[in-house]
Amino acid sequence: MDQIKISCPKCNWEPFEESRWMCTCGHQWNTFDTGGRCPQCKKVWEHTQCIGWEGGCDQWSPHLDWYNGLEEIVARLKEEIAKRWKEEVAVEILPG
Repeated sequence: MDQIKISCPKCNWEPFEESRWMCTCGHQWNTFDTGGRCPQCKKVWEHTQCIGWEGGCDQWSPHLDWYNGLEEIVARLKEEIAKRWKEEVAVEILPG
């Protein structure tokens, strides 16, 4: 299974399962459980602040930059798509 590690792109702090962020609507939740979208008001947080009091740096970074390991997944998906294209072309060329 693919392993995606979540960590601050500036200091490498890794959030805990119990870590919580607060939305402007007042709702608290783990932002990585929802990909940065508040489950209460549906606001999308394109940037996420590292939690200083839990050992992080308090800096803001683009939310998607926190996900490590996506490059390998994307490369594998591209390979699978290219393979399917070749298989489909071979099927189309074969006489019916």
